[in-house]
Amino acid sequence: MGIEKRMDLIREVGEEIITEHELRKLLETKEHPIAYDGFEPSGRMHIAQGILRTINVNKMIRAGVRFKMWVADWFAWMNNKMDGDLEKIRTTGRYLIEVWKACGMETEKIDFIWAKDVVTKEDHWKTTIDIARHATVKRITRCSQIMGRKSGESLSAAQIIYPCMQAADIFHLKCDITQLGMDQRKVNVLAREIGPKIGFWKPVVVSHHMILGLSKPAITSKDPADILLDIKMSKSKPDSAIFMDDSKDEIKRKIAKAYCPEKQVHMNPVLEYCKYMIFEKFGEITIDRHAKFGGSISFNSYEELENVFRKGELHPADLKNGVVTYINKMVKPVRNHFEKNAKARKLYEFVRKQKVTR
Repeated sequence: MGIEKRMDLIREVGEEIITEHELRKLLETKEHPIAYDGFEPSGRMHIAQGILRTINVNKMIRAGVRFKMWVADWFAWMNNKMDGDLEKIRTTGRYLIEVWKACGMETEKIDFIWAKDVVTKEDHWKTTIDIARHATVKRITRCSQIMGRKSGESLSAAQIIYPCMQAADIFHLKCDITQLGMDQRKVNVLAREIGPKIGFWKPVVVSHHMILGLSKPAITSKDPADILLDIKMSKSKPDSAIFMDDSKDEIKRKIAKAYCPEKQVHMNPVLEYCKYMIFEKFGEITIDRHAKFGGSISFNSYEELENVFRKGELHPADLKNGVVTYINKMVKPVRNHFEKNAKARKLYEFVRKQKVTR
């Protein structure tokens, strides 16, 4: 695959790339650059974690990138997830990996690396401290949104060291690219700023879009990081996200309640589901429109759908009914996997019973 095609695939993933020039140079000099992604095991998986992450990771792999997926068990522990119980956190991590397999993520081409096997090593700890030495407390606390914490929120001492450890992960894993959500941008920029000062490199930052929660956006802050945090945390509310184990009836109930004003395309979560997941998975969408609007209609691109919706030629109720059908198609293989596979079912039953803590 040529450089331009590889660049195009990565652009499809990255809402922001820091920088495209550096990415191009990296692809020209390294056939298989290493990308870093990571996740805190903290409960059931919602559709953006499952479907969208699978779409993005598989595109990066097609572009020749090799992934190191960081299972951030210690970080979830530091962030008080799952009541701070490491064994619960690790069992949840195994469940999340099982979901991605069922989603079609090319997990056989990914190295899943557990934080517990790395962060206690002397060289990782030395890098963490070196990053901390080159950053002020104020600079580090500005990264608190990566943990799902608002600006000014009281942080534990462990949560202050968290961003330094996350930046150290990038260098310890020898990653050329960080491929995480826009909510992780600040710590990735921190790594770019400090890396060369302590003998490392500037990783290329490929930040993917953050899907809106289904509820009406309740964003009052003008800080872009706080806006991203509000989007991120909205999915912790059960009715504001589709989960990978939701039944068709549950999907239908949640989508029926979703924020989707007539003719409004900005900050419309139902349209975002179409743009970032349905068209990516199926390439088209057919909606059984109400007869008074002209009956069934098919779209071959998101732009076509958005244009028709903006003009009022597609009612939100009809759009929602169509979206339910396609979401159920995406989620159904995962439900089937956890119903039929005894090992997976045991993991699911465990996670389902856990209290999710923030």
